[in-house]
Amino acid sequence: MAANVAARPRLLILDEPAAGLSHEEHLALAARLRELPARYGVALIIIEHDLDLVRSVCPTLTVLDFGRVLATGPQAEVLANPDVVKAYMGETELLT
Repeated sequence: MAANVAARPRLLILDEPAAGLSHEEHLALAARLRELPARYGVALIIIEHDLDLVRSVCPTLTVLDFGRVLATGPQAEVLANPDVVKAYMGETELLT
């Protein structure tokens, strides 16, 4: 990832960047990712299922379900959207 940032892209797309990391590494990655936009002027697109990482890094979200946009906007609004909860957690989570 450092090599990609050193190349000074305007947009950096990361697919599951926390996959395989320990909890400590995960926290360190999130801290570094939060710094990137201001420090290096790079916009980030993160494709990620790990909601802890998403919550700690991404102020704005777009959630897709089989290529269809379910919701886009501020993090809290998107994560509270019933369609997003249903797609991510399944029907049974909505009943509890």
